[in-house]
Amino acid sequence: MKRILIIGITTAAIFSSCKKDDTPEYNPNVKADLSVEFDNVAGAADLQMNTATYNNAAGESFKVTKLKYYVSNFVFTNSNGTTYTVPQKDSYFLIDESDPAAREAELQVPEGEYKSVSFIVGVDSLRNTMDVSQRTGVLDVAGTASDMYWGWNSGYIFFKLEGTSAASMMGGVFQYHIGGFGGYSSSTANNIRKITLDLTARGVAKVKSGKSTNIHLMVDILKALNGTTNMSFATLPMVHSIAPGTPVANNYVSMFTHEHTEN
Repeated sequence: MKRILIIGITTAAIFSSCKKDDTPEYNPNVKADLSVEFDNVAGAADLQMNTATYNNAAGESFKVTKLKYYVSNFVFTNSNGTTYTVPQKDSYFLIDESDPAAREAELQVPEGEYKSVSFIVGVDSLRNTMDVSQRTGVLDVAGTASDMYWGWNSGYIFFKLEGTSAASMMGGVFQYHIGGFGGYSSSTANNIRKITLDLTARGVAKVKSGKSTNIHLMVDILKALNGTTNMSFATLPMVHSIAPGTPVANNYVSMFTHEHTEN
């Protein structure tokens, strides 16, 4: 009995040691790699642009020819309750379904175990109104962001979904361009939306230097069309201004789900 007890204690000690090593403690002084992957789908099917046909809640069939959207202002909550806000200058990403290299947000955060992530769909008012010299990379309106910016309205397009549908009376095409950061007036619609996802059910992010951790999200574009308001291409084939885009913005808060985490 004594021998069995010793073995049991030893085994428990080894297990405890392994478990402790597997859960990195929060260390604000050491940063490590963490990526958030945006896997675009349409319902249960992988999104295939130009070829696959999908149906919205209005019963209209359509194909997708373009999908782009901004995600920014990432905040991670550690299992101990500590929050880490990614420096704003490092926190803007343009997800582009046509470019496999533009489907992840690659970040650095302190070592630790993170139970939730939040971000916004869009570009915040501060960055929208900064001098263009401070808006570089994916925010460069003369470069990468050239087709994601309303020059007439001095604001970024947060979400762009384009495609073809026989239901559209606009030459069989539809274009949903959603923007609007609130502008310079309280009466201007604000279509920025905050997303918060709990990671505990499908894998917390265990971030540690020397390894890469990936939070894999599924992004269902059908939910941008179907939800609080079911969008119809026959009724509204084009959205090129702020207020008409609000129903789509209210819908796309439901697009994102946590699929799994790779530690």
